[in-house]
Amino acid sequence: MSKRDLLCLGPITKLEIGQLIKRAGVFKKGSRLRPLSGRSVGLLFEKSSTRTRVSFEVAVWRLGGLPIFLSFDDIQIKRGETIADTARVLSGYLDALVIRTYEQEKLEEWRDYATIPVINGLTDLHHPCQVLSDLFTIKEKKGRLKGLKLVYVGDGNNMAHSLLEGGAKVGMEVVIASPKAYMPDLKVVKLAQDLAKKSGGAISVLNDPLKAVAGADMVYTDVWVSMGQEAERKKRLKILKPYQMSKKLLAYAKPDVMVMHCLPAHRGEEITADVMEDSRSVIFEQAANRLPMQQAILEMCIGKK
Repeated sequence: MSKRDLLCLGPITKLEIGQLIKRAGVFKKGSRLRPLSGRSVGLLFEKSSTRTRVSFEVAVWRLGGLPIFLSFDDIQIKRGETIADTARVLSGYLDALVIRTYEQEKLEEWRDYATIPVINGLTDLHHPCQVLSDLFTIKEKKGRLKGLKLVYVGDGNNMAHSLLEGGAKVGMEVVIASPKAYMPDLKVVKLAQDLAKKSGGAISVLNDPLKAVAGADMVYTDVWVSMGQEAERKKRLKILKPYQMSKKLLAYAKPDVMVMHCLPAHRGEEITADVMEDSRSVIFEQAANRLPMQQAILEMCIGKK
């Protein structure tokens, strides 16, 4: 039986997304199922983390398994051991690996050499687990996914990419509003457009944030300076300033628009403090929903013993 990896949302089906949302709902209600009893999951993080690390650690524990945190600083890769060798060794000890790293290509190398499931805890190109929990949150709040308009404003980064793929899969209209200097990857956009044709959704990329948010059901943003981009901070803040999620921007969306952010947030930069605390904000519910969705993802990828 082939192993089940989750590196991005491209290969996952609309049916599977629906099943994950349903299972996340079951786990959120307090399911006592323990499909990972006697299993161990490694959390291999090259980047620091709050939500991804804690939600996966607790998710593994709630499912009856043993989470083992592995920092890149503490394993032999830092001293020159190859990914190929480490992946094969860890496959003999663990039942799955959640990896948070920089390059998507590095994650794919882990996938190629590991004989256990590999789950993307974030790369510079994709953040699939976050978007799966976001779709869960939207379904909870709006009662549906198909036909809704989600607008992402800001840097066309890994969050924009996974929102494009995930939204296209479920038939949403996804609009990315980014400056020309920070547009999303064209290959990801093209893939999302092809997926949207099959689902009845729509994908577009604009430079005008006010035009983009017109009639939006959800407006989403992310930090403007991600880990590894600190040297570009001044340049990024200047170029991205017109894309700040503010009350002025939200005035162009629907009155009941949902405010979304994957966190951490830099208040006063990509989002104003009053919007963070607005009654339409579901930001902290998004964060809480990471836990039941991680449970659903682990169950899907590892399954029952």
